[in-house]
Amino acid sequence: MRSGLLASGFLALAAGLASVGIAGDKKDNVPPKGFSALFNGKDLTGWQGVVPLDVRQKLTAEQYKEAVEKSSKKVLPHWKIEDGTLAYDGKGNSLQTAKDYGDFELFVDWKILKNGDSGIYLRGQPQVQIWDSDNLGKGLEADKGKGSGSLWNNPRGSKGQQPLKKADRPVGEWNTFRIVMKGDNATIWLNGVLVVDDAPLANYWDKGKKPLPATGPIELQHHGDELWFKNIYIKEL
Repeated sequence: MRSGLLASGFLALAAGLASVGIAGDKKDNVPPKGFSALFNGKDLTGWQGVVPLDVRQKLTAEQYKEAVEKSSKKVLPHWKIEDGTLAYDGKGNSLQTAKDYGDFELFVDWKILKNGDSGIYLRGQPQVQIWDSDNLGKGLEADKGKGSGSLWNNPRGSKGQQPLKKADRPVGEWNTFRIVMKGDNATIWLNGVLVVDDAPLANYWDKGKKPLPATGPIELQHHGDELWFKNIYIKEL
């Protein structure tokens, strides 16, 4: 009984941290103890233009290096630093970490506008969904109003493909993800609310053929909309 109470207390504390942003009253983009900042608030150190994992898997090391240089030249000018915030103009392409990650705990603050659409790729796989689910286009009626945070590209009807609850703040306001990736499974909190509970992330690029890669980049997804990110913190597990 005592251990159960302690565990419940820990989960409540963790959810509370996620609900207010892990930085709390600290300055933006300054990681808390045990975490590293993926975004330093000043420049794009550690980030590069996207080379999708399915393309990368077919390239030699030299070809991949050339592909990164070509993509970065095209993509990076569209990701600007504005008052410590990573701002995207919607006109380039996705941004990904230069480093690959396996098991980790990740915090990300994000903001979108009306009709906004984006996502966070884990191990190069789409995606932890970010969108204005109250204003979706034709063909997405089943997703309307359900909110962000799900593993949206998982097979329909599978665990985690839809969020457990809608926890988005109004468009134009900051939201906070806490994402724990262990093995093949992801657990996701949005603004302190559990939206995905230990669900397997599907291998999008090799559906039904290969297991989920053990490592891969973290990606901020382009979907043609203006986006804002900050307080991107990671702890490798």
